[in-house]
Order: sequence, then structure tokens, then C-alpha cells
Amino acid sequence: MMSPADAGCSVCGRGGAMWRKAAWLAFVLVLNGREISNWTALRFEVTMAPGLLDAPQTGRLLLVLSSRSEPEPRFAIGRPGLGGPFVFGRDAAEFGPGRTVVVDDAAIGVPLERLAQVPPGEYFAQAVFMWNPEIRRPDAPGNLYSAVQRVRLDPRRGGTIRIELTYRIPEESPEETEHVKFVKLPSRLLSAFHGRPMYLRAGVILPRDYAREPERRYPLRIHIGGYGTRYTHVLRMMAEGSEFRRAWLADDAPRMILLHLDGAGPYGDPYYVNSANNGPYGDALVQELIPYVERRFRAIGRPEARVLDGGSTGGWVVLALQIFYPEVFNGAWAYCPDSVDFRAFQLVNIYEDENAYVNRYGFERPSARDDRGDVRFTMRHECQVENVMGMGDSYTMSGGQWGAWNAAYGPRGADGRPVPLWDPKTGRINRDAVEHWKRYDLRLVLERNWPTLGPKLRGKLRIWMGEADDYFLNNAVYLLEEFLNRADPPADARIVYGPRRGHCWRGASEREILREMAEVIERALGRAH
Repeated sequence: MMSPADAGCSVCGRGGAMWRKAAWLAFVLVLNGREISNWTALRFEVTMAPGLLDAPQTGRLLLVLSSRSEPEPRFAIGRPGLGGPFVFGRDAAEFGPGRTVVVDDAAIGVPLERLAQVPPGEYFAQAVFMWNPEIRRPDAPGNLYSAVQRVRLDPRRGGTIRIELTYRIPEESPEETEHVKFVKLPSRLLSAFHGRPMYLRAGVILPRDYAREPERRYPLRIHIGGYGTRYTHVLRMMAEGSEFRRAWLADDAPRMILLHLDGAGPYGDPYYVNSANNGPYGDALVQELIPYVERRFRAIGRPEARVLDGGSTGGWVVLALQIFYPEVFNGAWAYCPDSVDFRAFQLVNIYEDENAYVNRYGFERPSARDDRGDVRFTMRHECQVENVMGMGDSYTMSGGQWGAWNAAYGPRGADGRPVPLWDPKTGRINRDAVEHWKRYDLRLVLERNWPTLGPKLRGKLRIWMGEADDYFLNNAVYLLEEFLNRADPPADARIVYGPRRGHCWRGASEREILREMAEVIERALGRAH
């Protein structure tokens, strides 16, 4: 049936169509006008359920939007890459029950910079509140998170999504076994520095037949894992069927105690050196934790009977501990250590480069490569991941890798926070911070102090490094090797390269390393007697 406007001659037919179009446009304009008047930009309002915190806390609120509900979106926080969930972050001051914190376009994000850039679609949303000041990581005890919530988003339409934090991450309570024990030691040194109770946590692996030989005393092997590896990792090391367990409990295995340090601290991994930001972690280890463990677990308790080993972060830490405390330890076994020469801080020369994100040719600087040499992600991208996590939109407060390096090696600012080596947004290097970093450039420390250090370190440094390291860490080892080869007195260091090998390559088995450690300890104890 035709409307009156549609009736009539063929000439009127065109006029009827035009009328209908005009009427429709008028309707749309009115409708859109009503929508615009009520329209709000896309935002998430995050609240907190009662009873989760004893008092309001200041921290970092993170919102994760994932295309999958499992694993929970929060577990992807901190992982670089373009194919993962969208993460947005903002500071939350004095956050507690009864308060709402809004995540909107003012929050920074990765891999998208703003919430308004999220493509329309269905997502699984989850919020996390990071506030634990002692352990800066998303899964730290006491941090809060929400249930995973299915949402349909279209930034063009806007709208408000409400999320409530309803869960609190519990305190760690790992179960001990016959061979695995745990330590949580109050630290007088760290507590005095931070002005609050601080603890040293560690895992301990006992040797075979430890309980059957109550009079026997053992050497101590201090082990540090890769970045952020928690002390509870000893449970995985001693899991049924693991290579480590087979070597450790073998009939002919050397008997020693393993002390596994914790890779969590106020600014991420503390790197176990004295630091302007983390505090005296090196002294706390040497003066508090090691003596306690040696007394409690019947260690020999002498420098000749202490050795160090670790990979990646742990590789740097064991070299640093051996260098900074040369008479406390009897050798370091380092695998793929973090940058040991800051002329090659990954691909940044902190002394000469102007920018961390852009190289001298004007190109974005890679941070990681795959086994074919392709760039996995850039410095700018990886630091933006940490900017999203960090208080003040800065990687320096993220608890991530770059933030942890910056806190361990850099100066402390007037605001009580680590001074950034480079601008979080632009990557421009801060020349005023560089001088402080020189104290942790291991090659530079050795070169400047070799007349004193050389005799104490002779034969104690062992390094394994893949020549295709994912993070370009082999470049710094080449520079360190150049010095060690010409050092006088001789260093007698051992550096072994793995051609075409990537990160965490280790050119010796667990069994071989154990035996070599035992031989070094036996020779040293024999000389001491």
C-alpha cells in the first residue's frame, strides 16, 4: 500500500522519494541529537568490595581486555607483544571500599595507547590493583583483582562498565618436603632502610641423606634464577623426573646445600646488590641471610665452601656478588648474564647514545629477536608495557625488567623514587643519572679496581653465553672478555660461547656443574688446611 506522498504521476514519484529521504535524515538528526546529549565516552568504573583491605592504599590500577577468558587476563600483564590483551593503567590514590576509580581515555595503554582505540567487539575484562610496597608485581600477596567479566565494547557508542574487585591474593604458604625447606627472615638492614618491616625469603634444597648424617657439614651453593624467579621455584627444581632432581640425588652426586634467592623486591627483582633505591640487599644477603642459613642447615660456613650460580638476571647477580664480595665466595658460574658492560646495555650505549628507543641511524631500537633474527619487540614497546604498569606512568615504578635495572643501578630522586635513566615517553637519556650507573658496570668496576680485585678473583669467573642471545647480551660479554684477556695479573676467567645459541644456553649439564663446583671447593678447603 502506498502513502499519499508516493501516489500520483511519474514526475511526483521522484518528489516522493526525496521527501522520504529528507524525513529520514531529519529523524536521524533528532535521534543523534538525543544520543549525543546523553552520550558518555567509554569508561570503566572500578570499585572494591568491603573487607579486602584494612585501610585505603595507594597503588596502580590495571584493566585488562582479552579475547579469551582463560587463562585469566591478569596473567598476561607485563608480557610484551602486539598480539596479547589490551592493558590500561592509572594511579589510584587512597583506594578503598566506597571509592570509585575510573579507567577511561586518560589512562595509558599497550599495545593500544588509549581506550578509545579498542576495536568494537566482545572482550573478557579483569581489573587488578597493585599496591604491595614490598613486592612490586601483579601477583604479589595482598594485591586485589576482580572476576573475569564478559563485556561488549564499542568506543564510538561509549558507555560505562562497572567492575568490582572481590579477590585478594593470599600470603604465600609453600609446603616443605624432605629435601625442600623455606626461609622468611626479618632483615634488620632492609627494614631500617625502608622504614617498615622487610623480609628476606629463600628456598633451600638439602642434599641426599641430610637427615641420616646429623654431624656432617656441607658446602653452600647460592643459586639465583632468571628475572623475577621466586624462591618457591625450588619445588619445581625438585619435581619428580626433573633433570636437576636426578643430578642432585644421584648416588655419586656431590653433597651440598642449595640456597635459592627470591627474585621479588620493592621495585621488582632486587638484584642483590646495595642500591640507592632497593637498599642494602648485598649486605643483607652476606651479613644476615647466608649466616642464618649456614647455622640452621649445618653448612661449613667458610668462604672456600661457598659458590654462586645463576642464569640471565641470576648470571649478572652471581658475577656482581663475586666481584663486590670477592673474599666471601669461591667462584661464580654465570649463564647468559644480563649486560655486564654498559657500553652494550642490550643495544644501548648509555655513555654515548642520546636515546634509548631510537638508534644513531634514526631507527627504532630492537629489544629482543627470535632465532631467525627477526625483531620480536622494540625498546619503546617493552618500556611502554612497563609504563602502563608503573606508578606515575613510568617504567621506573613498574616492577618489570627495565624498572628493576633502573632501581638497582640508578640514583634515588628527591621524591624518593628511582631517577629514570631515560625519559619514559621519549627515551631521551638523562646524562645526570649515568654517573651513578658506573658503579654497576661490572667491566668498568673490574678495570678500575683490577690491581686489588685481580688476585682475589683469579680463576673464579666462569661465563656461558649464546652468540645469538635473544636480548643481544652477548655483545656485553665480548667487551668484558676483551678486558679479561689483557688483565694483569691474569684473570684466568673462562668464557664459553655457543654459536647460534639463544638466551639461557648453558654449555654444561647440571651433573657437570655440580662436580666442577665440588672440585673447586675441595681444592680450596685442602689449601686452607
